[in-house]
Amino acid sequence: MAIDVPGVPAEQNESALTVAVAFVANLVIALAKTGAAVVTGSASLVAEAAHSWADAGNEVFLVVANRRAHRPPDDAHPHGYGREAYVWSLFAALGLFVAGAAVSVQHGISELFHPEPATDYLIGYIVLAVSFVLEGTSFLQSIRQAGPEARTLERDLIEHVLVTSDPTLRAVFAEDSAALVGIVLAAGGLGLHQLTGSPVPDAIGSILVGLVLAVVAVVLIRRNRDFLIGQEPDARIRSAVLRAILDQPEVARVTYLRLEVTGPRVVSIVGDVDLTGDDTESHVAVRLRALEAKLTASPAVSGAVLSLSAPDEQSLEP
Repeated sequence: MAIDVPGVPAEQNESALTVAVAFVANLVIALAKTGAAVVTGSASLVAEAAHSWADAGNEVFLVVANRRAHRPPDDAHPHGYGREAYVWSLFAALGLFVAGAAVSVQHGISELFHPEPATDYLIGYIVLAVSFVLEGTSFLQSIRQAGPEARTLERDLIEHVLVTSDPTLRAVFAEDSAALVGIVLAAGGLGLHQLTGSPVPDAIGSILVGLVLAVVAVVLIRRNRDFLIGQEPDARIRSAVLRAILDQPEVARVTYLRLEVTGPRVVSIVGDVDLTGDDTESHVAVRLRALEAKLTASPAVSGAVLSLSAPDEQSLEP
């Protein structure tokens, strides 16, 4: 029977749904915002259109990340392809920075020096309101996925999104959060443009949207980098894995445990264990291999390498 590692579920269907909802929402929003930006001439709406097109393009990267990361292991990649999710998610974060943040800031600065009047404000408000509803729907789907996972691991929602090994969940949650903030900023810029007759608030709104996107992109880039260079899961997952190993009837104690995230919700295990009984060396080797096989039968474990503990080594406690 496969070992059960609480708090490290290895399922991709929920992440795929989260990305699909985000892609459809962002594509519809990007088309609507582009049309509204052309009609109104609002700098904030131009920034929001760039933001939504960047998000829609990023969802394509996230779809690729989700698919390629779940390919089965082979001889060249014995731990599977899980880390590829962080490569494609890193591309998505870079796209958000370049196509979203940089374009929004550049357009806002350009509008400050070469202002253009805005018109048809009502169309802009309607599009922003509809966009808020659609972005909110996508955001709620990411919360629906993250919430149960966070409760299982006894984390609050924001903490879980920041530390989860699922980069697609983190990206959608962060992008949708930034999108909702950006829509509020764009609406404020557009409203002040209408009230004052000056394009300066609208241009500032565009710059602020870009700065929000830049902060989000930098956070996503750093988190994907952390997982690419190798990162241990947090202490709660480590404790859960240690308890799961100690629950095996053939394990008397564990004296060393090294975990590393090898993909979304997947870890590799290296450890030293003391087996029950007093078998011959050859029989102990067979028992160790059998225990490794039991561990790796879990979809949450990409590989396990176990050695025997020395008699004087201290036991680990979960």
